[in-house]
Amino acid sequence: MKAIGAGRAAAVGDTVESRAASTRPGRALTRLRRLKWGVVALLIVLVIIASAAFAPWVAPDDPLAVDIRHRLAPPAWMDGGSPRHLLGTDQIGRDLLSRVIYGGRVSLVIGVAAVLISASVGVLLGLGGGYFGSRPDAVIMTLVNVMLSFPFVLLALAVVAVLGPSQPNMIVVLGIAGWPFYTRVVRAETLALREREFVTAGRALGMSHLRIMFGQILPNLASLIVVIATLQVAQVIILESFLSFLGLGVQPPTPAWGNMLGEGRVYMLNSWWIAAFPGLAIFITTLAINLLGNALRDWLDPHMKL
Repeated sequence: MKAIGAGRAAAVGDTVESRAASTRPGRALTRLRRLKWGVVALLIVLVIIASAAFAPWVAPDDPLAVDIRHRLAPPAWMDGGSPRHLLGTDQIGRDLLSRVIYGGRVSLVIGVAAVLISASVGVLLGLGGGYFGSRPDAVIMTLVNVMLSFPFVLLALAVVAVLGPSQPNMIVVLGIAGWPFYTRVVRAETLALREREFVTAGRALGMSHLRIMFGQILPNLASLIVVIATLQVAQVIILESFLSFLGLGVQPPTPAWGNMLGEGRVYMLNSWWIAAFPGLAIFITTLAINLLGNALRDWLDPHMKL
């Protein structure tokens, strides 16, 4: 009888496991279907990254090549347009499609590099302030409040006045401006996690503070940091475009979406495409990254039943 019961139990267990295995792909497909806009956004972001990475092979022309004879040429589908310049040309005859593709390189590099700087500084300070508390926390939060009250444009003007406008300086400015948000979020989560049982157990086992912070607390914040960083890339791209538009960022003739907007604003009434297509590239890129960030938040949040 025991053997028969054990056999039935094993059979039931195999059936349950097979059913669970068969439903896992279905659950994954269901989650992807509910996050369809996130999947679409991921595909768009991958296309933008690929076009920027392979710009020398994707761009139809040299983005710096000047052709005065074909200046202010309209897009190919308009009267007077040419298939050679699908999106038209700018005020000195440079191919607009090539400049938009190369401009994506600048915006993505600045966005990712600035976010890496912000996340590194902000996470370290947030972990230190939340874990140690007391005086270190007070000093760090004072720095956060000072940074949040300091006007961003004034900071950019100060850096540009001292160091000059360039891509590395732009990365530094945007990286410095973004770390307080990480610090506040990570500090709040660390204050809650440091009282949890696994942290208390680590202290009882004699773990060092660094091991507890980076081995116990930080892994529990990884999904939150990834989501914040993804959303901040879109914000940094907009800020970079804004500063380049004002002449404080990447300088011509290097193609960047912001300075292309600045150059095209003079020709908005007669040659709208010079500013419209860089603006459209900024809109599509930031929208796709924001949708991707929202999808990542829903995917990684254990409380979201997808």
